[in-house]
Amino acid sequence: MFENLIEVLKNNPRKIVYTEGTDARILESAARLKKDGFLTPVLVGNVEAVKAEAAKGGFDIEGLEILDPATYPGMEEMVKTMFELRKGKMTEDECRANLQKGNYFGTMLVKMGVADALLGGATYSTADTVRPALQIVKTRKGANLVSSCFILVKEGADMLCMGDCAINISYEDKKDKEGNVTLTAADQLAEVAVETAKTAKTFGMDPKVAMLSYSTKGSGKGANVDLVRNATAIAKEKAPEFNIDGEMQFDAAVSPVVGQLKFPGSKVAGYANTFIFPEIQSGNIGYKIAQRLGGYAAYGPILQGLNAPINDLSRGCDAEEVYQMSIITAALA
Repeated sequence: MFENLIEVLKNNPRKIVYTEGTDARILESAARLKKDGFLTPVLVGNVEAVKAEAAKGGFDIEGLEILDPATYPGMEEMVKTMFELRKGKMTEDECRANLQKGNYFGTMLVKMGVADALLGGATYSTADTVRPALQIVKTRKGANLVSSCFILVKEGADMLCMGDCAINISYEDKKDKEGNVTLTAADQLAEVAVETAKTAKTFGMDPKVAMLSYSTKGSGKGANVDLVRNATAIAKEKAPEFNIDGEMQFDAAVSPVVGQLKFPGSKVAGYANTFIFPEIQSGNIGYKIAQRLGGYAAYGPILQGLNAPINDLSRGCDAEEVYQMSIITAALA
């Protein structure tokens, strides 16, 4: 997978901004990318502090761009742009204060075209990475929510994709002030399915999307089953170019014998490689089972629905994960 993505980046040069430029894992990854030459890192932080940490770790970042919010010459233009984007939700002083933080500053660098993509979260929480993205970069036209997926890779096995395992805790109808439903829970889950299928395709997969449940084709009853069943119908209508089916249990999704017994005629049952979970709890548990017991390497969370590639690292990540997620994030640009 990474060989293919690196070839893409060699032919399409990209800049990626790191919001935590003094972190040793970030610096190790940036030094490696500098040496490899197919992707240009931009580091956020105090110049002297970043260089000192790099020297301490023995990381060669000579020549890389280091941008400090405290001395950035375009800060006033940045403040003005953010103030306009927030449409009265923040004062200019509040915008200026937020832009002194690496997460907001880095996101604005992407918004203003200084960088093509952003990777954060080595020390920031997921919320602190996603919040500036929603406020500044925002969701792309037609997207109603931000979601996530993980790409799972194992030598000798097919690539898998799982969503949403990190962002949307559950799916509830969204209502306006008068109590009218503006976006159903099923619409939201269907959007996650379609976005995850698109991501899977971006990484070279032919997505066969299983909408997971404790029920297969009506074998179980309940509101959770109805949600998945309704979302399946919406997703199929929204994206007829993808093979999407459900609701189905996990065994029906992955075992051809069980799948065709429980869901005869389905192009997905028994052959799924893209799995949509009905809420975050099962999704988070599911991808970690695949990772820890199944021996898959999990890459993500890959954020979906934004106007630019912005991804979140685990705070427990190592330099290798930063390097790999840098390639994935930049390739999405």
